[in-house]
Amino acid sequence: MSDIDIRHPHSLPPQQAREAVQGLAEALAQRFGVHYAWRGDALDFKRSGVDGRVALEPGALHVTARLGFLLGAMKGTIEHEIRRVLEERFGRG
Repeated sequence: MSDIDIRHPHSLPPQQAREAVQGLAEALAQRFGVHYAWRGDALDFKRSGVDGRVALEPGALHVTARLGFLLGAMKGTIEHEIRRVLEERFGRG
């Protein structure tokens, strides 16, 4: 298994950051069949081969994910795409 651990600073107000994470989760659900649920200020997501969380922290997002065997081989590509989407939705930080 491979792990992803990314902290991405942002300057959005908490509610706007939550809405942006919600939009991201909806896009992932539609595109990749990811199931997600909010638990407090964290959004947990899961599908076959990946189990992760996006935690809203003051001034930052903390993205963690555990990739299964097959997706672990693509860790670099997946991590790069996560960083790209975070920059697109939350700025360079």
